[in-house]
Amino acid sequence: MSEDARAAVDVDSEGGVRRLRLRRPEKLNALTGAMYTVLADGLRGADADPTVGAVLVTGEGRAFCAGNDLADFLGDPPTGPDSPVLAFLDALMTVRVPVVVAVQGDAVGIGTTMLLHADVVVADATARFALPFVALGLVPEAASSLLLPRVVGPRLAARMLLLGDRIGAEEALAAGLVTEVVAAGAHEEAAAGWARRLADAPRESVRTTRALLHRLDGSPLERSHEEAALFAERLSSPEFREAARRLLG
Repeated sequence: MSEDARAAVDVDSEGGVRRLRLRRPEKLNALTGAMYTVLADGLRGADADPTVGAVLVTGEGRAFCAGNDLADFLGDPPTGPDSPVLAFLDALMTVRVPVVVAVQGDAVGIGTTMLLHADVVVADATARFALPFVALGLVPEAASSLLLPRVVGPRLAARMLLLGDRIGAEEALAAGLVTEVVAAGAHEEAAAGWARRLADAPRESVRTTRALLHRLDGSPLERSHEEAALFAERLSSPEFREAARRLLG
């Protein structure tokens, strides 16, 4: 991995929160294949580390993420199942540790579709979300054709995916794409607060619940039976026993 790629994605941990910061502000944090690899490794590393209770994804500068770096993608198109972008998306979809994202300015393409796999999204008042796949002669990615209509409704999803309409922070909040809108520049601090709350919660219960929330398969009856088995398992966990002791005084 080149030093440039590692410099473009900063990875650090504090207080149970693993922070992945995009640091390519001169390119509006457009993602290269090498950056995707660092992000995927950061997510998998967080998942494998029992001391990590949440992942926080942020972007440096005036934009969260302008999508893919087109020059990089034209030079090395992600056409195979082992491409860096698919490795990142696979990690994002399967990681059990909860993911919080802080958004400011433009969130374009994957800068928006990755939010569909997050658990908390904090946007500041400058945030704008756009999916210009059709205008580029492309199609949706990151399961956005499935998930976006479920999150924001089919009409807004059609506007965004077919027409490439850009929406602002308040419309995204009303549609359910983001969790909270804060004042310009306050997004990272607010998102860090959400991440700390998640990191302070019982780790294994949070991870198991996150995995359930992000699985879309099965009938309600099948999910109920699965939850019952996991519930019974958690009844004997140290986390439950400690919480019960606290409640009982």
